[in-house]
Amino acid sequence: MIDSHCHLEQPQFFGDLDTVIERCKKAGIKALISSCPDPRDFQRSLDILKQHKGYVFLAAGLHPEYIKDFQQKDIDEFFSILRENRDKLIAVGEVGLDYFWVKEEEWRAKQKELFIQFIELAEELKLPLMVHSRDSYPDIVKILEAEDVRRAHLHLWGGKDEMEDVKRNGWHISVGPIIATSKTHRKIVKSIGMEKIMLETDSPWFGERTPEGKRLRGEPTNIKIPAEKIAQELNLSFEEVWKKCGKNAINFYNLPK
Repeated sequence: MIDSHCHLEQPQFFGDLDTVIERCKKAGIKALISSCPDPRDFQRSLDILKQHKGYVFLAAGLHPEYIKDFQQKDIDEFFSILRENRDKLIAVGEVGLDYFWVKEEEWRAKQKELFIQFIELAEELKLPLMVHSRDSYPDIVKILEAEDVRRAHLHLWGGKDEMEDVKRNGWHISVGPIIATSKTHRKIVKSIGMEKIMLETDSPWFGERTPEGKRLRGEPTNIKIPAEKIAQELNLSFEEVWKKCGKNAINFYNLPK
């Protein structure tokens, strides 16, 4: 099994990342795909990759939530850094659109422009795209289709009304712990079936809650939560889901078998 989308560079893991990774290995997780969504964290991500070579794999981009934090010259510089580190990347992302955190039309337009720049970079580098799409599903589909993107991983995809578009284009989705409480995500799983599903946790987010309501740190071992729910929804065994989702991630990202 593989966690196809987590964020190991985040400060929540500063104190015990090695211990977390050892727990993942003992739990039977074969690899972790860490997404660096902020250029300011890229060097730490490279350090993690070097320290855990062959187990941690890296995607990098600029999360659309941070659109106001960077000038075009900063983005151009980051693109140069990504080109220089092409051999260390398995994907460009996460990149895309976020209409939950960004409400102003001016900044949403800039998100679209940046998304297209990253799509072009992914094509140049011959890498798949890891896509963020919160509350922006129709525009994500429109841009991906206009740019003829085929190798897209739609992270935590919640666009149930766009599932015919997703299936027609052959895009992959990843399902996280949110499926345990979300009817929308359960409907999406039933719609797409097992061939295009990967598992993710988006760690350190989406941790479980204590009886007192406190949110715990999410960890990659939590991919068992969506695996269990998918098995229930599709009337499959946990082992079938566990193995198939891992195989899907290996094939999509061309990871070592």
